[in-house]
Amino acid sequence: MEKKGEVYLIGAGPGDYGLLTLKGKERLEQADVIVYDYLVNSRYLKLAKPGAEKIYVGKRSRTSPGHQDYINSLLVERASEGKKVARLKGGDPFVFGRGGEEAHVLAEHGIPFEVIPGVTSVSAAPAYAGIPITHREYTSVLAVVTGHENSDKNKSALPWEALAQIQTLVFLMGVKNLEQNMETLIKHGKDPDTPAALISCGTISKQRTVTGTVGTIAGIVRESALKPPSIVVVGEVVRLREAINWFETKPLFGRKILVTRAREQASDLVKLIEDQGANALEFPTIRIVPPASWERLDGAIEGLSSYDWIVFTSVNGVERFFGRLRERGRDVRALGSLQIACIGEQTARRVEERGFNVDLVPDDFRAEGLIEVFENADVKGKRILIPRAKDAREVLPEELSQMGAVVDVVPAYETKKPEAESADEVKELLLTGEVDVITFASSSTARNFFEALGDDAAGCVQNSVIACIGPVTAKTVREFGFEPTIVCSKYTIEELVSEISNHFTTGL
Repeated sequence: MEKKGEVYLIGAGPGDYGLLTLKGKERLEQADVIVYDYLVNSRYLKLAKPGAEKIYVGKRSRTSPGHQDYINSLLVERASEGKKVARLKGGDPFVFGRGGEEAHVLAEHGIPFEVIPGVTSVSAAPAYAGIPITHREYTSVLAVVTGHENSDKNKSALPWEALAQIQTLVFLMGVKNLEQNMETLIKHGKDPDTPAALISCGTISKQRTVTGTVGTIAGIVRESALKPPSIVVVGEVVRLREAINWFETKPLFGRKILVTRAREQASDLVKLIEDQGANALEFPTIRIVPPASWERLDGAIEGLSSYDWIVFTSVNGVERFFGRLRERGRDVRALGSLQIACIGEQTARRVEERGFNVDLVPDDFRAEGLIEVFENADVKGKRILIPRAKDAREVLPEELSQMGAVVDVVPAYETKKPEAESADEVKELLLTGEVDVITFASSSTARNFFEALGDDAAGCVQNSVIACIGPVTAKTVREFGFEPTIVCSKYTIEELVSEISNHFTTGL
């Protein structure tokens, strides 16, 4: 008997990465195949398990006639192979998303499926624009309407006379026929002075909102050159935007910020940037790889009981050390009575998440800060293990050795330049002034970035703010002939984003 898989019809939400449901995330992580649309946040694809097949079927890449028929066949085919298929659709699959059609086809073929509702743009886009689509003082009736009907229909199936009487209307896919729809509403009795708004790219940093009335909104949108994806809200609730517009007033709303961290590390910084309303553009200039040989780290792990201290200089060091400890069949008991020192709050937090107390964390999140702390401790004759990057500053082990400690520096990882990253797209964005801020969270990211730009560096960065996590990174930037605008005094990514926000809100 032929084994059949299962299809998950998942609503990906309106665009904001954080609006995917927990169940949707779980199913994506389980899927063997992910079939996704144009409007889906591409970061969701990173949730896929290793080896999962990813198939793009967005409207901007229609390579075959009968596009929906192709998608239907694809779902049936992959599920019939016994695979778990995640069909990832923007918004909610059953709200103008053709999810019902796909579910019907699956049912006809006897293929098990599950519908996982998503956050729909019907409510999310207006909410991010400061417009509640229901409010007891303004409306008791809400209607959701397609902005453009099936072109095969000979005449409109919409009840325009009834719609004209409804207090709040939300038109999905509202740009193309906006003028015609507003004129039809007026023709059927809607007051042309009724407030109206159009929201483009709702819930993400590219969101733009314009307001007017039923009689004027089409002209305003035309002048603003706003394009899909957009929705239109008609009703008195639009007036509330002036008071409760929360998203578009965020400190970094609409800013474009370049993130040069390694892809494995970028997520925390990207989230902080997006939480402030900005658009994070990822251009990793380093990648984290295992050391050429595990021999020295493995030897240190086997001899952990001989050390008095272990020093972690970065989150990467923590992750790689404990990862290797686990691979060697050891657990946290191997650390015994070792004392632990960390450079930086984030590094310490990663250690504490594993159930350890950190004995030393300097206020100055640099090697120099840790050296000052160790000067007040008796480390003479003490054995100190430092698992870190293969190539790093030597100031810490050198100073500890001068204090009389026996220091063992072992490579836990290496940093390399990305193999296939092209700088051409980033150069274009920089040269056209599309990047507001370039962030550097380490000297390596700065060095590799400027080397990737080559002779074009001067022209590329002249229109952007350069933000460095600390003075060591800033020194590297200056070595390439550029002066950072922002240099953090507290060397964390939280502080980096905070300083960038302060720069744009206070002008300092």
